[in-house]
Amino acid sequence: MQGIYLVTDQDLCLGRPLTSVVADAVRAGIACVQLREKNAAFRDFLNQALALKPILTSAGIPLLINDRVDIALAAGADGVHLGQTDMPYEAARRLLGPAAVIGLSVETWEDVVAAQDLDVDYLGVSPIFVTPTKTDTKPPWGLEGLAEIRAYSRHSLVAIGGLNAANALAIIRAGADSVAVVSAICSAKDPFAAARNLVTCFDSLQ
Repeated sequence: MQGIYLVTDQDLCLGRPLTSVVADAVRAGIACVQLREKNAAFRDFLNQALALKPILTSAGIPLLINDRVDIALAAGADGVHLGQTDMPYEAARRLLGPAAVIGLSVETWEDVVAAQDLDVDYLGVSPIFVTPTKTDTKPPWGLEGLAEIRAYSRHSLVAIGGLNAANALAIIRAGADSVAVVSAICSAKDPFAAARNLVTCFDSLQ
């Protein structure tokens, strides 16, 4: 996986429908969408996933569900992103099958080492910098920590936490295959322009 990875937050969308923000980001060329709506009830979460699925499928962009394997199965999503306290990777793989995309958050060096023997599709390196959108995390990795993980890990790396157009290029150069953002797109006045600006960070390295 490579490119801009949008993590959703309906509460940050400035009153706009989530489908509208995601559609704008898709037009701008993002690579992946993770539906992360921690405060949504099951039915609302599922309905959001079902609404996003055709938008993303038509563009060939994977829809991943944060934490909830049951939602991923019910919505026919492409996979899940798991935290360290969520369903274990092996159980998620059994349920979702070999073709599903499964990512795993790593917040400590011990997490990185333990993940080396897992056939996850990517590691979510979290957080790179302090971020208000996720408060239950360990101390930030910073650029040096990200570079250390890149030197060690065999997995693709998705960096997240305090990332935006101002620091995305540095994150890519430190070893990230993907740059995950939340408010940088969801809270932008023009989500399409914001997403396009981020996408060009990868284009400039081609």
